[in-house]
This record gives sequence, structure tokens and C-alpha cells, in this order.
Amino acid sequence: MCGIVGYIGNRQAGPILLEAIRKLEYRGYDSVGMACLDGKEIHTRKDIGKIDEVDARLKLREMTGSIGIAHSRWATHGQVTRENAHPHSNEKGDISLVHNGIIENHAELRQMLLDKGYVFSSDTDTEVIVHLIDFRYKGSLSQAVQEALREIEGSYALVIISSREPDILIAARNESPLIIGLGDGENYVASDVPAILNHTRKILYIGNKETAVLSKDEVTLSDLFGNDIRRGAEEISWNAEQAEKQGFAHYMIKEIFEQPDVIADTVSSRIVGFDISFNGELPEGSLDGVRRIIIVACGTSWHAGLVGEFMLEELAKVPAEVEYASEFRYRDPIIEGGTLIIAISQSGETADTLAAIREAKKKDAKVLSIVNVVGSSIARESDYVLYTKAGPEIGVASTKAFTCQYVLLYLLTVYLGSRRGLIDKKQMRNRIRDLRKLPLQIQSVLDDKESIRRKAQIFHGKKNALYLGRGINFPIALEGALKLKEVSYIHAEGYPAAEMKHGPIALIDKEMPVMVIATKDDRTYKKILSNIQEVKARGGIIMALETKGEELGNGHIDFSIPIPKNSYILTPVLAVIPLQIFAYYSAILNGLDPDKPKNLAKSVTVE
Repeated sequence: MCGIVGYIGNRQAGPILLEAIRKLEYRGYDSVGMACLDGKEIHTRKDIGKIDEVDARLKLREMTGSIGIAHSRWATHGQVTRENAHPHSNEKGDISLVHNGIIENHAELRQMLLDKGYVFSSDTDTEVIVHLIDFRYKGSLSQAVQEALREIEGSYALVIISSREPDILIAARNESPLIIGLGDGENYVASDVPAILNHTRKILYIGNKETAVLSKDEVTLSDLFGNDIRRGAEEISWNAEQAEKQGFAHYMIKEIFEQPDVIADTVSSRIVGFDISFNGELPEGSLDGVRRIIIVACGTSWHAGLVGEFMLEELAKVPAEVEYASEFRYRDPIIEGGTLIIAISQSGETADTLAAIREAKKKDAKVLSIVNVVGSSIARESDYVLYTKAGPEIGVASTKAFTCQYVLLYLLTVYLGSRRGLIDKKQMRNRIRDLRKLPLQIQSVLDDKESIRRKAQIFHGKKNALYLGRGINFPIALEGALKLKEVSYIHAEGYPAAEMKHGPIALIDKEMPVMVIATKDDRTYKKILSNIQEVKARGGIIMALETKGEELGNGHIDFSIPIPKNSYILTPVLAVIPLQIFAYYSAILNGLDPDKPKNLAKSVTVE
């Protein structure tokens, strides 16, 4: 969601903040602003529009002062206007802050402050915070912040500066992501690591309902009652170069092409010879008592969860179900002894998923999270954590994180199946052999990107599309359709192919392109051929993902995208790659930026 950065040190803050907030553009935003403390006065510049547009108009880079904050806003309260853009200040202009999150009791607090004579200049919930801090100020900014936050209900990541105390910067967090970067004679605050990687890889995490006071030389943490908190810093393992485009036109296509390497990284650390080991991640026997699994996730991660459900029941014989995390907490789920919750999230900060695992923990369930960001909120609140090794994913439409989640769920499933005596040593060797094939097979699909680009022209100008799959390929149809609509704005729906005749077939005509996952297998292949004929009979345009060497030919389909053969359960990893490339080039053909789809944010940190 919103991007937040802060700086305190000896250098001019303007250029540093501008560079940092650019690194957070992938989070999605509609306006941008910056405030710098120069001597005894805070100067603020903000407006709607993209960062480069606002910088060209307002010269953000030229702002002076060695303490500053910057923000890219994704609107939740109030329209997209200059007045609603951040930073927000009190009436005197001597306290300024930026905020990501939602204040749930803002209406009551606003009325209280109005009764005290405060005047509001925006429609945001954020402005309540800065006036409340001003109201509670009695000589100590940190105490005023803590008192104010004890009255606030909701989520927040905050960075605050004040000309009343010009040598410090204050950060605070609850639910929304925020980190501190430690430098030499300077310190940083940011919503996400890429913003500050050019300056430091030494990170200090802020916990929920904690505040941090930063000077240029030190950082102190405390709770909302002023009690000191001791926590060590962590070193980020990936560097700034990994978060850059490295010659690719967009992050999305760069991240698609990184999949052979990141899948190999995710797999290799868990395979010892021809065995699977989660040594240091899962204590020996920790999952032996699992009798039921509930997977909670959102969006692309939910699609990975659907694949996980299929694998867990097929190979480990564990009853599994997949829940939208956003709905899980609003009912009374039955969680019995032996129930394991698996939470899946790329960022580890997804608000709905975080709320779901908290609901589960209230019912004494064990939680295993699959996340990509070390030290993220979901990771910290889980009993067990399995990290994907995808590296930084900047493109809003998730690609490499999905395939890493897929193979990690596969590893977990095979591990569970082995522990339960359902997978013997020979089967284990075969499954690991299949897994080791994937990186080179994915690379062969990537090498065919020009052919996929040409086929994307078939969908160009179309308004709607259907994606069909059966069995374990149904979640891949969902994921392919999601990618297309996310970045190209073509309305696309994924369906189990057998369900087409229960409604969607009414939409089929000569203008309707249909993407069919028709890879060869012993289970559903004959059925999917029947579904293809149903589409052909109604004039639909058929593009099929097929097993290389076993294509149907033009008598049955209009266009073919061949992929290598692997096992029934791992072939969908190969199938999703051309769907990602297809969506990317569809966006390019429509003149769109696939890295920054409208109305979307990378890390959804509000409900």
C-alpha cells in the first residue's frame, strides 16, 4: 500500500528521500509528498500524480534539511486531492507525519478534537493523528506520540518530525509494515527494504505497538508506555542490484525470468541427497500430529493454496481446505486438535492473512507460514516459518513468488507423505528427480518468449477471455486469468473446464478467446479434449497449453503453446510460466505499464 520513508543524518534529505520513495512505487500510489526540517522550520511539498511529475513541478529533490519524511499515498480515506496527500501537519506546522494504515476510531477522535478547537484541512483519518499528538504534547514528542497512540484503534506505520525537537525522528508501528535501516552517522525508516538498500543492509524491525526514537547516531525502541525494548539488528542477504531491473524493460518480465534461479534456491537448501530436510525450520516430529490442514491466503497466494490442497490430499492423505483469509476471521471456524493452519503471503504483511492467523491462534491452532520476507509480521507471529527464496519481488503482479510457493508446498507435502509412511524411498527419489528438472524446463519455456509474445496479439483488442483447466490445473487457470486482468485490464475468468457448460458457455462466440490448459496426463486429458470441442462448436478462439511433442494440431485448436513434460503434479509449474509471459505482453500491446497496474498495491496492508 502506501510507501513511507524517513531520513536523519548529516546529508541533505531531499535527494535521499526522493530516491527511496521511487523504490516503493511498486506498492501503488496516487499522490506523493515530502517534508524536510531545515533548522527550525518544516517545509512541505505535495501533490497528486506520479513521483517524477510531482518532482518536476515542485522540485522535491531540491528540498533542504538533514531530517525528512516522504510518502506515496494509496487512497483509503478521502478523495485523491492535494489536501489529502501526505505529509500532514498540525495547524502551526511544527509537527508533520506520514502514515500507512487505517484508524478505525478516527470519527470519534476527530469530533473530540473539533470540540477542542482544532481545525482540519483534509478528509483523511491521518490528520487526526497529528492533531492528537499536538494535543497531547507536554514537552516530549516521544511521550506525546505514545499517549496519542494509546487512544488510537487501527493499523498504522508512522514517521514523525517536529521543529520543537529538531534532532530526532520518531517511528511507530501497528500492523502496517515499517523497518529501520542503520547507517554510520545516519539512520533510515522505510515501508520496505528496497527503499534503503543502496544505503544499508543492516535492518532493525519494529514490532506492533512499538515506537522508535531515531537520532543520527542511535535508535531506541520502546512500547507505548515508554518501557525500553532490546532487539538486535538483522543483515539483509540480498543486495540493491537484485532489486533493480538489470536491463529488463520492466520488473515483471525480469522476475518471470528469475524463476529458474529462485526455484532452484528455494528447493536446493531443503534437499539432502535424495531426501527432504527442513532442519532448523521444522523441529523433528513437529507435524506428526497433524490431522487436518486449513490454508489461508489472498489473491495469487490463495491460488497456490488451492494447489497445496490438491497435493496434500493426494500425496500426504491429509484433509485440507483453502480459505480466503479475508473471510476466515468473520465466521466461527471449527478448529479442532491436530489442525494446522498454513498461511501463505509473499510480503508477510498481508493484513487479512495476519488477522486470519490471529483468529486461528485464539483457538489454539498451530500456524506454519510460507512467506518471502524474513522478519515480516506473519513470520514473527507463526509457530513455524518456511521462507521462499524468491528475493525481492517488485512487480505488483506476483510471478516468481507464486512458483516458489508452489514448489515449497510440494516439498512440504512430500515431506509429510514420507513422515506418514505413504512415500517410500524410491518414490522420494523420483519426486526429487522431477523437482530438479524444473529449472531447466522453465528456462526452455522462457526461451520461447518471442513465440508467446506473437500469440499475445491474438487477445489484443478483445474485451473478455476464459481460462479453463481441470484437476490440479484449475488453480493455474485462475492464476492465468488473474494475471491477464491485473496487468492488461482484459476481463478474464478462470473456470474448471467441466463447469463451462453450467453457465459460461453462453458467452462463447467468435470474439471470445479461450485459454485451455490441455497438457497430456492419464486423468483429465480426454475430458479436456471434450471441453475443447464444446468451445470449437460455438466458434470460440482456442489457445492451448500442450505437452511438447504431443500437440493436437490445427484441426482441434487454433494456437498452441508447448511446454515440457513433467509429473502430473509439477507440470502446472511449467504451465503458469507462459501464462505470466502472455499477460505481460498483453499489457505491453495495450500500452500499459505492467509493473504498476491501476488501483492495485503490492502489499495489501489494510482490510
